[in-house]
Amino acid sequence: MSADPMVLLAIGVMAAMNFAMRAAGFWVMAHVPLTVRMRRMLEALPGSIVAATVLPIAAKGGLAATIALAAAALAMMWRGNSFLGVAVGVAAAALVRAAGL
Repeated sequence: MSADPMVLLAIGVMAAMNFAMRAAGFWVMAHVPLTVRMRRMLEALPGSIVAATVLPIAAKGGLAATIALAAAALAMMWRGNSFLGVAVGVAAAALVRAAGL
């Protein structure tokens, strides 16, 4: 099996840029004083990223997406397992869509 050299080049460039962005983030944060305010902001960041990702899906997906997201969130909170949350969310979406909602 052979791969197109341009595809391999694109993958290599994307990997290098991903590493460069992450390394730059660590370098920049090494020069930022961690005040109480900055620490609170960094602690709130993962939740805000999840909300920014999930809320548009719920808004555009209608009732089925909202129920699926709620089921996934409850499963993850209950068991603390992301894979279980994804499985429950997919199953809930399938059931709601099969019910015609």
